[in-house]
Amino acid sequence: MTRIDIDTDVCIGAGQCALTAPGVFTQDDDGFSALLPGREDGAGDPMVREAARACPVQAISVQG
Repeated sequence: MTRIDIDTDVCIGAGQCALTAPGVFTQDDDGFSALLPGREDGAGDPMVREAARACPVQAISVQG
């Protein structure tokens, strides 16, 4: 099972995750990365790992 974690202390709100995997990531009201409800496991989206790699501050980790 895949698990996605966003380090909100590291996130700078670049938005690359939401652009790369919009079916999994969004940005909250302050512009920081957030997971869409029910997408904590990535929902099988093949772009989840690419979204983590695209993060300029490596705030996203994908396990599993």
